[in-house]
Amino acid sequence: MNNFTITGFADEIASELDTQIKGLKENGISHIEVRGINGKNISELSLEEAQKYQEQLQAAGIQVSSLGSPIGKISIEDPFEEHLKLFRHVLDLAGIFASPYVRMFSFFIPEGKDADDYHEEVVTRWQQFLAVAKDYPEITLLHENEKDIYGDTPERCLKLLQALESDQVKAAFDPANFVQCDVEVYPHAYQLLKEYIDYMHIKDAKYADHNVTPAGMGDGKVAQVLAALVADDFQGFASLEPHLSIFDGFAALEKEGVSISSEKSDGEKLFTVASDALKKIIVEDLGREWK
Repeated sequence: MNNFTITGFADEIASELDTQIKGLKENGISHIEVRGINGKNISELSLEEAQKYQEQLQAAGIQVSSLGSPIGKISIEDPFEEHLKLFRHVLDLAGIFASPYVRMFSFFIPEGKDADDYHEEVVTRWQQFLAVAKDYPEITLLHENEKDIYGDTPERCLKLLQALESDQVKAAFDPANFVQCDVEVYPHAYQLLKEYIDYMHIKDAKYADHNVTPAGMGDGKVAQVLAALVADDFQGFASLEPHLSIFDGFAALEKEGVSISSEKSDGEKLFTVASDALKKIIVEDLGREWK
């Protein structure tokens, strides 16, 4: 049985695309969420560069699950026209990469300001995104909950999604980001947003210090969320976004027999740790396939 297609932010393995591909294959992953390649953010690529990288991915048998774009990751008070042009460029890139999704955000809120006061402006800007995206009906826009943006709580995520009322906008659900906003991930955030969840970002975190951990080692109830998705017959991507450093307990994992070569870079090692933690939940705990 399979509910989740595994993918990941392979730029956390390394900057170079060939090393990203190698790391994905070593972890049994055949998809990639493209965010950075060879030192460039996805939004900075030319169409020619994108075509070259897509050919390299295709030759390696790696498919693109989403573009991890920075669209919407500017202040709500920043000028918008140039950002909207950049969004169209990102959609053109998504077409080249044959990506069904583009990850996006709902704008940083100025420090000390009330995010709810910006609801109408956020909706207006997202409606402009949608007006552009209508020319790309094969691409679904994913709103990711992220700390310090308008949609950092499940309530505001829901308000935005309901206001837009579009099948072309779905939620990328990130448990760690909710933990870092001191929000209860499960059942609260999940129950509010479950009908909109089309994509999972897999990382975990602790309420005490907001530090990111591998899945299942924090307070994000990743296993419970994934089990609930299975019960709801979810079929979609689970994207590894490790965001790890050499954390407390890393040495202990290696002592317990985690297969990590000493010749690997920290990025390669930590991606494998994150992958193994998710694999334990999906394969051992939930009895699903890893593919």
